[in-house]
Amino acid sequence: MISFVKPSAAQRGFTLIELVVVIVILGILAAFAVPKFMGLEKQARIASVSALEGTLRSAATMAYGIALATGQTAATGSITVNAVAVPVAFGYPTAASIGTLVDPSIINAAAGRFTNTNGVFTLNGATTTAQCKVTYTAARNANTPATAASVTNGC
Repeated sequence: MISFVKPSAAQRGFTLIELVVVIVILGILAAFAVPKFMGLEKQARIASVSALEGTLRSAATMAYGIALATGQTAATGSITVNAVAVPVAFGYPTAASIGTLVDPSIINAAAGRFTNTNGVFTLNGATTTAQCKVTYTAARNANTPATAASVTNGC
């Protein structure tokens, strides 16, 4: 049988029009995707500060439970957590000692995410560190528990 179809030349690559169409499609996708990811850095810093606030509250509450169990609820005292003595005031950790109850890899001036200065934990790398922090306030008396409050305006 005789074929009248001329054999076609093998395609050796993409045409210029095909390449331009692909680049235009990628540009359109990037125009929609980039704005969605631009604000994630600030949201991540705010989430880190909020997470540390919750961690400090939990650590203070657990320390208070240990202090109650061991009778260390006076104006001064000490509890032992993981073989480390933690000074407490009215059963809650002091501002200077709350950092010992948090993972050291989180709070480390050299490599950690936060820097602790006597109960004020500032986020390293924040836009304005004074406005991106968690402040731990120790118990002032037997009727006032310790608190942790965050500021995220400068994250």
